[in-house]
Amino acid sequence: MKKLISWNVNGLRACVDKGFLSFFKEADADIFCLQETKLQEGQITLDLPGYHQYWNYAEKKGYSGTAIFSKEEPVSVSCGMGISQHDHEGRIITLEFKNFYVVTVYTPNSQDELKRLDYRMEWEDDFLQYLKNLEKNKPVIVCGDMNVAHKEIDLKNPKTNRRNAGFTDEEREKFTTLLKAGFTDTFRRFYPDLEGAYSWWSYRFKAREKNAGWRIDYFLVSNSLDNALKDAVIYKDILGSDHCPVGITIED
Repeated sequence: MKKLISWNVNGLRACVDKGFLSFFKEADADIFCLQETKLQEGQITLDLPGYHQYWNYAEKKGYSGTAIFSKEEPVSVSCGMGISQHDHEGRIITLEFKNFYVVTVYTPNSQDELKRLDYRMEWEDDFLQYLKNLEKNKPVIVCGDMNVAHKEIDLKNPKTNRRNAGFTDEEREKFTTLLKAGFTDTFRRFYPDLEGAYSWWSYRFKAREKNAGWRIDYFLVSNSLDNALKDAVIYKDILGSDHCPVGITIED
């Protein structure tokens, strides 16, 4: 049995000051993935006994970035998807294990006035192709902040957010395409109709207290792993970021 957790920490140094390590130890995950670390190499040293650490940093300081901490040493490790225009922002790490790949991703935000939506569409197509190429070898587990609320059930105020970044028709259609290409939204597999299940809340307007949130952090798995899934979790009570951790338990 393997326990995997993913968390957009929105600045790892700040999150460490807000209790990251106590949750990390208590969770005791086999694989722990981070997004939006906002670090350069050498800016933090984490003492995580029993874990191998893998980092991908953005070239731009204080921006983006991902990490994976794994108890088991992977067969191979790669950063990015091998496409120059996408690989400067530290958004992807892939670990290969005996039975599957684990990919952590911090999907680009389409931003205010959707000024990065066109780029996001290119990213989505290339990322899907990247995952399908991996899948030719073995199943894939992909997790992270995918910056989209897929269905109306996945955010508190769908009507007023219709053309906002993260809930445009274009972004939602790309997510549907990803699922149709052979991936399972693990949380919805277990809780298809559960409302009020969110992973991100704005820091404004007491959104978290009111649970006015969005579910934009996911674990997706290749359909061939569906029967190995045991549970999917949103750790809604864990503070330290504007996102909370999400996780799955899976037989390996």
